[in-house]
Amino acid sequence: MQASSAEKLVVVEPTAAELAERVADRFITRVKARTRSGRIAHVALTGGSMGGTVLRAVATHPKADRIDWSLVHFWWGDERFVAGDDQDRNALQSRTALLDHIEVPAENIHEVAAADSGLTLDEAAEAYGAELARFGDEEQAWPSFAVCFLGVGPDGHIASLFPDRPEVTETDAAVLPVRDAPKPPAERVTLTRPVINSSKRVWLVLTGADKASALGLALAGASYTNVPAAGAKGRKRTIFFVDQAAASEVSEDLIDQIY
Repeated sequence: MQASSAEKLVVVEPTAAELAERVADRFITRVKARTRSGRIAHVALTGGSMGGTVLRAVATHPKADRIDWSLVHFWWGDERFVAGDDQDRNALQSRTALLDHIEVPAENIHEVAAADSGLTLDEAAEAYGAELARFGDEEQAWPSFAVCFLGVGPDGHIASLFPDRPEVTETDAAVLPVRDAPKPPAERVTLTRPVINSSKRVWLVLTGADKASALGLALAGASYTNVPAAGAKGRKRTIFFVDQAAASEVSEDLIDQIY
């Protein structure tokens, strides 16, 4: 079906592996188009097993070496506030999967401070907000991401915006510290909805039957306070990339076979 910029559409592949390859191909295409004329591309990454699988597919994509990675800046939608060498850390996972395998300048990788950096959780959130602001403009204190990747939890959470918590409705800050998160680790740093929704494209990547309910609710227009994924929306495109297992509750008219 033909997508309008306002629609939330679903792209389905039979398996998680095939889905990762499709997302990687779309990502390479999008970044190449963005940087072709020398423009900067800001990208927000996500963690989790599927996030890593997608990034590994990007690293091995046959056209990955055609990207001028010096024009790409990498950020994260959220980060676990753990030690820098902790395997739970999103930035470490992303480095292992992709960033250590491409020629991207160190200054283009914008990590949240780790728990062993000497900064407190609040200071790490404040520092990340200040780093975002360096690339903002007169309208907003953060860059507009060419692509913002998001994972979706079975409870419908995105980044570290969990259901029925105050962080979901925060609009006055770009970055927030999160304490007592319902999913370990308990301490995290997250972008807020205004930052996520200023992205040109929001790509939500989810797999597995345990995500089907959250996906169905997000597409059906559930309250974003109860299902944060329902409130994620890119200015140009909002795409849910899912495997067949997660798509069991998706209406056929929402599935895009072309994108």
